[in-house]
Amino acid sequence: MTLYAAYGTNLDPARMSERCPHSILESTGWLTGWRLTFGGEEHGWDGALSTIVQDPFEQVFVAVYDVTPEDERELDGWEAADSGLYRKTKVRVQTMTGPMLVWAYVLDAYEGGLPSASYLGVLADAAEAAGAPEDYVHALRRRSCRSTGL
Repeated sequence: MTLYAAYGTNLDPARMSERCPHSILESTGWLTGWRLTFGGEEHGWDGALSTIVQDPFEQVFVAVYDVTPEDERELDGWEAADSGLYRKTKVRVQTMTGPMLVWAYVLDAYEGGLPSASYLGVLADAAEAAGAPEDYVHALRRRSCRSTGL
């Protein structure tokens, strides 16, 4: 088993249960020194995709899962890591029980662009479902986005 930090739509416990049914939630915490941003607009849901970039003044709420090798392969497919859209990187997460060395997906594209309103809503709902602090969820809902006209 290997530890994975979910920060985007995979924060949603129901989504992770579907995608990785053999993997368990270990903890939640903060990826300090990183910030949530968007990029790869040409690959997204009518807009840019979520990713993380290093930033010494920011932090990102994450859920840490102990992922089985089988579930990791499935997750790689969902995140298009097998095609190179996202790549895995090692990061350190601060949890209530101490730091954990984990991996996270990072978009292999330039930062920039706006997510669609629907995608941003899914991200905020996922963070809320994972137990992110109210101010974190509220900040997600207030981010600039691209209207899809729906």
